[in-house]
Amino acid sequence: MDATPQPGTDLDPAEFTAAIEDFNRVYIRLPALEQHPFTTLSVLDTLATAERPLRLTELLRTEQMTQPGITQLVTRLEREGLVERRPDPTDKRAVLVHITDAGRGIGRSRTADRTRHLAPLLAALTPAERTALAAALPALTRLAALGRERD
Repeated sequence: MDATPQPGTDLDPAEFTAAIEDFNRVYIRLPALEQHPFTTLSVLDTLATAERPLRLTELLRTEQMTQPGITQLVTRLEREGLVERRPDPTDKRAVLVHITDAGRGIGRSRTADRTRHLAPLLAALTPAERTALAAALPALTRLAALGRERD
């Protein structure tokens, strides 16, 4: 990937990457009441944001895990009541993984915890910095959507 600023902007992809990675290190370590491994949270987030239940093969692709690893994880999540496996109505040999209300609750809890911990950090920014972040939200949302489309 070219690390030079994009034409017509002063956005340097390398600087953007460094800022996002630095913020992400802080963000993923914010305290949470419910403690779960990253892979658990990632699978639950993927299922919660998907427009439909997913096959194991689809989770395998998005989560970058091995087939045995994703199978074991989904089995554990099913035992914990966070996901359910149901037959795929279009292919009786396959199963679809559905997130349960309890699985969605974990995501809501993490979001609430992170919001609570981010609020004082945001309050410590200058008004101009908060305005800049607010102005960047649509672009960051679009960038995330573009990334999901690649999956």
